[in-house]
Amino acid sequence: MHGVKQPRNPWSDGPEYITQCPIQPRSNFTYEIIFSTEEGTVWWHAHSDWSRATIHGAIVVLPREGTSYPFPGPDEEEIVILSSWFKRDVMEIYNEAIETGGEPQLSDAFTINGQPGDLYPCSNETTYCLPVQYGKTYLLRIVNAILNEELFFSVAEHNLTIVGTDGAYTKPIITNYIMLTPGQTMDALLTTNQSPRNYYMAARTFISSPLPFHHGTTTGILQYTNCCHSPFSILQYTSCCNSLLSPLFPTTLPNYKDEAAALTFTRRLRSLASKEYPIDVPKNINTQIIMTVSLTLLPTPEASCGREIGDRCSASLNNISWVMPYTAILQSYYRHMEQNIFTDDFPDRPPYAYNYTGGNLPSSLSVASQGTKVKVVNYNEAVEIVFQGTNVGGVGDNHPMHLHGYNFYLVGIGLGNFDNETDPKNFNLTDPPYVNTIGVPKNGWAAIRFRATNPGMGMVYALSSRKAYYLGHEYGSHSKEW
Repeated sequence: MHGVKQPRNPWSDGPEYITQCPIQPRSNFTYEIIFSTEEGTVWWHAHSDWSRATIHGAIVVLPREGTSYPFPGPDEEEIVILSSWFKRDVMEIYNEAIETGGEPQLSDAFTINGQPGDLYPCSNETTYCLPVQYGKTYLLRIVNAILNEELFFSVAEHNLTIVGTDGAYTKPIITNYIMLTPGQTMDALLTTNQSPRNYYMAARTFISSPLPFHHGTTTGILQYTNCCHSPFSILQYTSCCNSLLSPLFPTTLPNYKDEAAALTFTRRLRSLASKEYPIDVPKNINTQIIMTVSLTLLPTPEASCGREIGDRCSASLNNISWVMPYTAILQSYYRHMEQNIFTDDFPDRPPYAYNYTGGNLPSSLSVASQGTKVKVVNYNEAVEIVFQGTNVGGVGDNHPMHLHGYNFYLVGIGLGNFDNETDPKNFNLTDPPYVNTIGVPKNGWAAIRFRATNPGMGMVYALSSRKAYYLGHEYGSHSKEW
């Protein structure tokens, strides 16, 4: 369950070898899902290797009975799932990357509700189409289920009003594009107030690193259906009712490497923070963790198929690359089986202090250690994590980070090295967005806060699967009240 907190129910959280062992072939597992404060759009997906590429779906949590949306109710609602499409078996791609230590194969296309769109050569007759009527408002529930890429999304000639993200309401934001990291959801109002015709909705990669990326653009069509009965000119009638007329493309869709557009959008997000939807940002912090996020290497004794020098692609948090255990960590913790399964010594600080975002960093910083390490905190502690991106190996990147079992407050985000003396003075403690997934900007940082009130194991990891298949660390909230 992505974005579902599952209070005191970690056994149904899902990540393999974290809260439970994988579901074996020809067997089944019945999940118990407990909703608590979620309201809006969250989603579910498989959580074993790359299986979430094709096994996923949206979850819509409506307002409680007797209440309504904290914004004018839409006329209709529509789920829009952005996902990856591969011609090959995704598990073959995953296993090949693990075996060779090289970069995994890029996806062959992106899709909107299962269709790549007519800018790809494979689905121009089955492009996703959303029929709309002039003068109505539609609530789009947008999910980025793509494996490896952050995305820009826009609808030609139409503004979007963001009213929620990650199962929590936001102050309304009017924008002509959005940026979603893998795993993020957005609730956006769209009013059909333009000249009736066909318009593209489109999504493309946002990339900030020198690594290879998918250059395609997926499209769907916003199709006005009642245009011939609307108060427009004869020319507009003809244009709208001509099914052969090409849809307009969104000129506001940012370019692939528009880092400023991505950061600007993220900085605009604010919690609703109203009387009906209050927030509770921790002010007095018990535990602060400064966590570097790096693309690194693991030395191997022999040259791999993917890299002549014999080093395997990896990633690390505080210079430690995750090693998957052989049994579920939560199970071993609960049954006091911890020995040789994990250690509880994940560090609060990086092993070295250096200019994290500088150029020409020593090559020795690119080599990570390995471990299955857990950070244990006490129940009800106020926790702050500062994710610090690095330029190790010259491959600084935007890192999508996710925490299981919690939403958290994004209290600060910036470029360069985090300054623990000055940057907290500019934290937003009034109405920070309440989210479960964030993008740490390339060669920058992001600070989050939450209170450890959900006992169990919450996985902290990068949601880009080209990074997540070798990166992840556990956050354990310890409590005697199981």
